[in-house]
This record gives sequence, structure tokens and C-alpha cells, in this order.
Amino acid sequence: MLINCKELEKTIAGKTLYKGLNLQINEKEKVALIGRNGFGKTTLFHILDGEDTDYQGEVELKKGIRMVLTQQEIFYLDTTPLDYILDDVPHYRDLLKIIDTYPEMMGNDLEKIHVYTQAVNQFGELGYYELPDVIYQALMSFGLSLEVILSPLIQLSGGEKKYVELVKVMYSGADIALIDEPTNHMDYVGKDAFISWLTHTSMGVCVITHDRDVLQVVDKIIEIKDYVAHVYKGGYDVYLKQNSMKTISKMNTYEESLRLLDKLHKQVIAAREKKLSVKSTKARIAARKLEERLQRQYDEIKSQLDKPSIWIDQESKELIRDDVLERYHKYKDKNIRIAKSKSDEYKRTLLTVKNLSLGYDSPIFENISFSLEHSDRIMIKGRNGAGKSSLIKAIRNTNGENIFPGKIYTGEIILNEHARIGIYEQEIDPEILGKTLEEGIQKIYDKGLNNQELSKLLADYLFDPYQDRSVLIEKLSGGQKARFQIMKMMISHPNLLILDEPTNHLDLPSIEELENTLHNFPGAILYVSHDTYFVKNIGGEIIQVPG
Repeated sequence: MLINCKELEKTIAGKTLYKGLNLQINEKEKVALIGRNGFGKTTLFHILDGEDTDYQGEVELKKGIRMVLTQQEIFYLDTTPLDYILDDVPHYRDLLKIIDTYPEMMGNDLEKIHVYTQAVNQFGELGYYELPDVIYQALMSFGLSLEVILSPLIQLSGGEKKYVELVKVMYSGADIALIDEPTNHMDYVGKDAFISWLTHTSMGVCVITHDRDVLQVVDKIIEIKDYVAHVYKGGYDVYLKQNSMKTISKMNTYEESLRLLDKLHKQVIAAREKKLSVKSTKARIAARKLEERLQRQYDEIKSQLDKPSIWIDQESKELIRDDVLERYHKYKDKNIRIAKSKSDEYKRTLLTVKNLSLGYDSPIFENISFSLEHSDRIMIKGRNGAGKSSLIKAIRNTNGENIFPGKIYTGEIILNEHARIGIYEQEIDPEILGKTLEEGIQKIYDKGLNNQELSKLLADYLFDPYQDRSVLIEKLSGGQKARFQIMKMMISHPNLLILDEPTNHLDLPSIEELENTLHNFPGAILYVSHDTYFVKNIGGEIIQVPG
């Protein structure tokens, strides 16, 4: 066993994350950590790696364990990606130094000859002669060019640095890697490369993810829910089946407890009424003692009764009896409520792209053509850097926003005068980031919201209507920012949606709610996604952007 957590308890700013949480991770095991946004997944990583010590309970680590955690920021900005990664490979630099320097100084020194020979042998046995080429290939599989790989880290974009950090973890030689949301912003080639590595590596891996493609290949899924860890042995399909059964069982137990409380409450009232109605002192004392005993029993059960988190996926719900499903809807977890878009009275072409070529100093892509009518779905497929975001910028420019700075622009983008565009972007407008959530929402609404309307909107998207409104948008979690972007997208009641990787950062229930909303959306959808489950559920024509 690599990691053993016993009875962990953790509270942050008055919010309880864990109460008696237990989990184990074994050698070479591939584990996914899931849970609703804000339930403490990243916090658990910081507890495991020792950064967070403010908790109760025990964390037992295997003696001599080497653990590596993906970093949010790379501080070695003056070095190249290759050197940054090699610096973290165990003994690589030490052995290379011996191999490079000893031949000039060892002469007939038998001890140094022995050290040199051992270093050469160990370097070869560890595969270090080929390692730079292997790392080059890994970086290129994530879409990094040779020019980027040879550049100082300070010149790389945030996404490129993320790939460098991930490759560093992959080749760190650690016993276990803790990886937070690795496939967000990856293209389909990079994602396939990561999943292949995850499947074949001998390293233990614990990954925070709601990417269903990744969840499908892990050995075990651990869900943080109701302050504890729920363990599901197997991948995503196994999790869905077991979660459905567990949820119905928890619902039954919760209802039994509610019935017991109701019964005890009635018994307390009956004992109280008897105490007041009997004339005998002895009988009154007996009735009072009975009332007190029943009240203590009622109070104890009520104090320990928490409504469990209840969520069942769409497919599993279709297999549940109607009476059970009705009870499920009564108790299910609150989910985001996405405002429905208005349906237009007749079908029209909303967007036409004809022989479009875009670029800066040279074309990113050339001669792309397609059109979108109501109810149409089109997926734009291409590698990172192939021009998908530039295409979205050009369409927005057509809508009156001059945000495409490219020099090359040939062809046509024709936007219907009746088109109302809602856009889900990966990055929030920098002008909004520094505002509070309340200020950001008021800014994106044409008409101001009164306090009641604002509170309802916040609650619909799972924000605390009172505490979260004053939080700076830049301080929101990834999941909260994603929900804000969905809210922003739907504000104008659009009939044309443009989505750029909308499932990044969303938890499983929120992903499903988004998919259901898009499935029933009457307008047109143009989207970019490397989530194969999302693509399957939304469907539509695929336009390949070469690159």
C-alpha cells in the first residue's frame, strides 16, 4: 500500500469537507478522484503531499515513497522544457555528470574507473541514453513544436507550460503521481497520448478528473461525497451501475430515518399530552420520563441525519421503476438550472461560412465552408493550434466585435440578422475577472437585476446567493468559472451557441445537465470538444480543420 488515509477531518472557512474520510491507494494502481466542485478534491492532494497539515486524522505513506504533484505554476522560467523535465528525473543529472567528467580525470584510478563503469551501466539500464528523445516525442504528442520545446519556459503559453508539467510528472520516476485535471484543454491526439500512458505506466497514479474517457480506463474511482470517500472498483461504466444501486439504497435508508423521526415525534406529543391529562403523580412522572426518553432518541437521530448526496446518471434512470424515480426526483441533488432559450417560429440559416481562410503571417487554415440552420449541430475538429479559436474569433468579429487580429482573412462569414449568439469560452474576459461575481453578472446583463432576481440566478447555477456574490471572479474555482461562463452564454436567449470545450471543470451531474439542455436546444450549435461522450451525446456534422 502506498497511501492510507484514516478518519480524515477537514474544515475550511467554516465549511466541512471531510468527516471520517478513509481511503487507500496501492502500488501501480490507477485511481480517479471525483466529486462535486468544492468538495475538497484538490485539498486532499495538498494533504497527501504534506503542503496542508491543518486537518485531523492520519495519513500513512509507504516508507521511502517518492510522490510527485502537478504544479499550477512553473517557476524555472529561464530553462527549456527538456532541461526542466530532465532536472526532475532521479539520478539523471548526477550520473550524466560522472559520465561527462570522469574520463578526463580518472587515469588509472581504479576507484574512479569503477564509479564511471557503474554510472555508464546504470545510465543504460535506466534507459537514460534514449530519454531525451523519448521526452521530445512525449512533448510533441501534446502538440508542442520543436521550436517551443527548445524555447525558454518564460516564452511558453499557460497551456504549453501545463503540458510540460504533465510530461515532467510522467517521467519523474515517482512511485505515485497526483495529477489535477490533466486533459482540460488537450486536443484529441494529446488526450489519446495521456490515456495510453496512464494505461501502460507502472507508476501509481491518482488523477482528479471528470473526463469520462479517462474514468473509463482507471482501476478504481473514489468519490468524495457526504464528507467521506466512496470507493468503486473499476472504470466509469462500473461506477455508474454501482452508484445507481448505492443511491437507491441511501435514499431508502434516508426515508426510513425520516419515517422513524415522524413516528418518534408523534410519540413525544402523545406522551406530553398524557403527562398533562393524567391525575396520578406516579403516572405523570412515568409519562414525563417517557417523553424525555423519546425526545432524546428523536434529538440524537435528527442531529446525525444529513440528507445524502443523491445523483443517478441519465441512462441508469431509464432502468428505474417509475415509483422509485418519483422518489429520486424528490431527494436528488440540486443541479444547475440552465435557462431555456426561446424557440424561433421558423427555420432559417443562421450562419454561413464560405471558403474561409484565416491566418497571421501565414494561413492557419484555408477554404473552410459550412452553414448552420436551426437545430443543426456542427463539431469543429482539429489539433491545438489548428485555428479553431481563430475561427470562433472571426465569427464574433462578424457579430460586431473586432477581436480577430490576423492579417489573412479571405472568404465570407455571413451572420443572419436574426442570429443571437451565445458563446462559451475557455477564458473569462480580463475586464470581468477583477470584478466580484455580482458586479460581473450585472455587467453582462443589458438590464440590471434586482436583488431577488440576482439571488435566484446565483442559486440556479449553484452559487451561494449571499456569500458568493462578493467573491472576485478571478478567485472562483475552475468549476465555478465554468458555471459563470454557461450563465453568461445563456443570458441573451441565444438561437446560435458557440461552445469551446464546455465540459472542462464541470462535475458529472453538471455535464449531464448541460448535455440535456443542449439536446433540447431549438437553435443551432457550433462546438469544439475532445470529450468523446459529449460528442456522442450532442452529435452533428464534423468539420475537420487541418493542422
